[in-house]
Amino acid sequence: VQLQAFGGGLVQAGGSLRLSCAASGRIFSNNHMGWFRQAPGKEREFVAAINWRGSSTYYADSEKGRFTISRDNAKNTVYLQMNNLKPEDTAVYYCGAHYSGSFYYTSAYNYWGQGTQVTVSS
Repeated sequence: VQLQAFGGGLVQAGGSLRLSCAASGRIFSNNHMGWFRQAPGKEREFVAAINWRGSSTYYADSEKGRFTISRDNAKNTVYLQMNNLKPEDTAVYYCGAHYSGSFYYTSAYNYWGQGTQVTVSS
């Protein structure tokens, strides 16, 4: 059972990045998936989530219109396209496999990837 997030990096404000999260099949096909982020000294916060079919998506208010979550179940991968990045988006981004409860809370996820660093310079 593994989730592996990658695609982070250093980008200037206004730039774009696409994060990917590759999952083992057993925990992906029937799982809703989410992206969270954690900045230094802050708690992990919700960014976006997608249901198992990919037909419904959910976003934090600050990401609406800039970030897009998607998934490819054939590739066991969930993506986070991030556009118009801002310095306040700087954080370690984690993908999680949803287990039970509201998408918006970390307690609803029972598997996490190792995180990928996103740094946005001003």
